[in-house]
Amino acid sequence: MAARMTLNFVPPGLRRSLATVSMLGAATATAAGMGFVTQTLLARELGPAAYGLFASSLVTVMMLAPFAGFGMTQFRLKVYGVEGWAAHRWIRPSLRFTVFTTLLAIGIIVVWALTGAPHDGTRFTLIVLTPVILSTLASDLVGNKLRLEDRYRFMALWQLMTPGSRLAVATALLLVPHLTNRFVAIGYSIIALLVTLRAWPHLRLLVRDEIDLKGHGKRVFQAIPVASPGLGQLWSQAWAYGVVAVLYPVFFQISTVLLKYLSGDTQAGLYGIAMFVMTAIYLIPVTIYQKFLLAKLHRWAAHDRPKFLMVYRKGNMGMLALGLLIGLSLMAVSPWVVPLVFGAEYRPVAKILMVLAACVPIRFLSIAMGSVLLTEDHMRYRVYALGLAAGVAVALNLLLIPRFHALGAAAATVMGESVLLLVTYYCVRRFVRPGRG
Repeated sequence: MAARMTLNFVPPGLRRSLATVSMLGAATATAAGMGFVTQTLLARELGPAAYGLFASSLVTVMMLAPFAGFGMTQFRLKVYGVEGWAAHRWIRPSLRFTVFTTLLAIGIIVVWALTGAPHDGTRFTLIVLTPVILSTLASDLVGNKLRLEDRYRFMALWQLMTPGSRLAVATALLLVPHLTNRFVAIGYSIIALLVTLRAWPHLRLLVRDEIDLKGHGKRVFQAIPVASPGLGQLWSQAWAYGVVAVLYPVFFQISTVLLKYLSGDTQAGLYGIAMFVMTAIYLIPVTIYQKFLLAKLHRWAAHDRPKFLMVYRKGNMGMLALGLLIGLSLMAVSPWVVPLVFGAEYRPVAKILMVLAACVPIRFLSIAMGSVLLTEDHMRYRVYALGLAAGVAVALNLLLIPRFHALGAAAATVMGESVLLLVTYYCVRRFVRPGRG
């Protein structure tokens, strides 16, 4: 009764927002739990070396997957937030561009697998996992459509499809003796193809302009059709989104790949487990800002500046406090939880996580603060920040991994995250002020 009376004093709009965020949060937590169990089973059944080979190959593919969309997901949310129904004119040229970049991404993986990858099974794994590029792109396109339609319940179900299917593959590895990482790679590939096929009906509705766009009133039909932009106009508007989409996985995942080639599959496997834990933690701000708030932030930035700035300021404070709490908790529980869950042979992962725990409040605040740079014409500053941070991370990885192995990669990641936060803060304070933009 008391809880119901308390809710009566909460504005209806805020109640709906809290309900939506809670639903997405529950789905994200479920997906993270499935992913956690999946990685635990894979790590235990395959062992550090075989798991490291598979994980580093998957990370390599995922690092190049953003080439397929090249930032078009973020760009489409921006133009729909600003132009409303008229933004459909960007769909066809952006999809044509996406076809080209997708073929480019697949080509890069295949060429590297055939010419540069080791012959220890990496070549086979890389080629088999190339459909993951298609499923990543398909998931982004479906997420695009569902955000624009405010269909967050379906989005919550959609984001459970891939982790649930991958959990089934890991369970098969547990139940059937003598299966190897090749079986896992083939299973992941089949899942990727099925997800891509399942996304096709949504893509067809997007192309036909039959989506149920929310937040822009009823559709206004124009007597004179608006001409579709050319490739040059599309590039001038969207290049920054594409560069950020490519730089982010380089910044976040390059350590695992470099560990494989500089320290071996075992070190890559240990670090891969730690990074999976960090990825699960980072889903919290990602759910709030990218799954729920992003389309709204684009709309508020163009049409409701006071609300945009209010959400920005309160988001910074909330994310910093939450990040500090989770980071300290991670440092406290890692030494006894890691060997209990993953086994004694993964005990070194605890030390890696204790170093990476410093990244949690940094990343939470960086995502909240960087949300300003994802709107209007400020993406170029996000490019500067992420480009500098990625350069620092790569340089420090090359310097520290040969001597300190996975711990060196963790230290390089912390320093890279710190650089990203500092440069983001500088860009926000210098270039994004009320009254400017």
